Amino acid sequence: MTIRTSLTGFDLLNDPRLNKGTAFSERERDAFALHGLLPPHLGTLEDQVARRRRAFAEIPTDFGRYRFMRDLQDANETLFYALMQHDIEAMLPIVYTPTVGEGCQRFSEIWHKPRGLFLSYPIRDRIARILAHPRYDTVRCVVVSDGERILGLGDQGAGGMGIPIGKLALYTALGGIPPETCLPVLLDAGTDNAERLRDPLYIGWSHARVRGEAYDELVEAFVAAARARWPQVLLQWEDFAAPNAGRLLDRYRDQLCTFNDDIQGTAAVAAASLMSAEAVTGVPLAGQRVVIFGFGSAGQGIAQQLVRLLRDQGLPDAEARRRIFAIDRQGLLVDGDAGLTPGQRPFARDRQEVAAWWRGDDTARDLASVVRAVRPTALIGVSGRAGAFTADAVHEMARHAERPVILALSNPTSRCEASPQQLLDWTAGRALVGTGSPFPAPLVGGRTVHVDQTNNSYIFPGLALGVVAAKARRVSDGMIGAAAMALARLSPARADPGAALLPPLSQMRAISCAVARAVAERAMAEGFAPAADGSLDDAIAASTWEPVYEDYALLA
Repeated sequence: MTIRTSLTGFDLLNDPRLNKGTAFSERERDAFALHGLLPPHLGTLEDQVARRRRAFAEIPTDFGRYRFMRDLQDANETLFYALMQHDIEAMLPIVYTPTVGEGCQRFSEIWHKPRGLFLSYPIRDRIARILAHPRYDTVRCVVVSDGERILGLGDQGAGGMGIPIGKLALYTALGGIPPETCLPVLLDAGTDNAERLRDPLYIGWSHARVRGEAYDELVEAFVAAARARWPQVLLQWEDFAAPNAGRLLDRYRDQLCTFNDDIQGTAAVAAASLMSAEAVTGVPLAGQRVVIFGFGSAGQGIAQQLVRLLRDQGLPDAEARRRIFAIDRQGLLVDGDAGLTPGQRPFARDRQEVAAWWRGDDTARDLASVVRAVRPTALIGVSGRAGAFTADAVHEMARHAERPVILALSNPTSRCEASPQQLLDWTAGRALVGTGSPFPAPLVGGRTVHVDQTNNSYIFPGLALGVVAAKARRVSDGMIGAAAMALARLSPARADPGAALLPPLSQMRAISCAVARAVAERAMAEGFAPAADGSLDDAIAASTWEPVYEDYALLA
């Protein structure tokens, strides 16, 4: 393939999508006026990866490595992705969670080159004009955040742009989505983070966060402009606060092809992990008793996904909901509690049922008390509360479950409900543990134990690839469920109960292709995508991009 461009000299070298650095050939250096701007050495992509690997290894801190990778992405995207693919398991914790959390907190001090769009409230009436620029003609996938609930770190304002940038980097690295089709967006509605507002270096709109009708006006201006500009765009909502996350998804999910990864992606990977655990525990999904600790948008999404899967297995909705025990700030949710949201009410327990557990005292609704009463087989944490899984609660769980499944999914590691080492120590090594971010491998009886990184990156790159390949018009609950089941089918534990629940991250390209195929098939079956014109595998392959240098020719 030959790429034709009219850019020459500095303009070509400063385009991260086209820059090849020392890998420009003699012919290309002649044609594009690059002699003198580059050293005489004629390099290869492999040479450049080796050089960058050496530089990366010499950086002493994870944040320094994060900054290095962000600078590389802004200088040479092909090299950035080639370096990522060389060792994806080492690169993911730097480019994505947990290090991206510090990247968001310190985003203002390292920002230096445009990437994506900052759409602030004061320029809301110009959004359609901004999106109309020809540079955005190729956009197919958008990840948008308003920066209010970044991981477990809270309101980071414009610094939240680190999340859409990181997510879309994984669209490409793990799913093969071409980088020129990806656009990160930050809806800057202001911030209530006093530290950011006091910071003279803060790059965002230094204003208290707008809410209510003003906030909705900004979101509507963006969605309307995006839908008009790219009728087939895939829009992923990311790290919106609980009061907005669910309602925005509900408002727009039937207007364009959209999903919320915190709600639906987290639900899919949690459900896949529980289904995979059956090969180890012998307990099918329909036999699980699941405690979900943290019942905001993510917890509700997990619960709703489990209900849908159980319903597909023949359980009535009411019976499926009875298998789920929801705990939030007030403890176990009980009907009649003040402040229950619409998403929480269907999972609130009957007050008389709860009173019977504790002989009339329904105030003892903390995690340990709930575990003692219901004897769960699985415990899932999405609370953002470090240390929320106590030794008392986990010891109690291990008394009644031979192989308890414990997923501590809050990110970054500083917000995780418990460390893998603690969970295995408290269960005598019997727990099946998953975490949202990577941790050092724990030791049990002197041997290293594998812990699954139960991260959304198993789902959303393949989901995006399936949507793009199938030309889907919507993202349905059925498509999310298909992604979860596809991932569960790839569990190494199915062949060997002593193996991991989820496949290794090093296989993410193949995993994403399998997820994409399941998503595309479900989209077509539900009428949300046209029938495949030829092989679906060919369509998926045609939608993927590899980080290789192409030949260039001057566009007259």
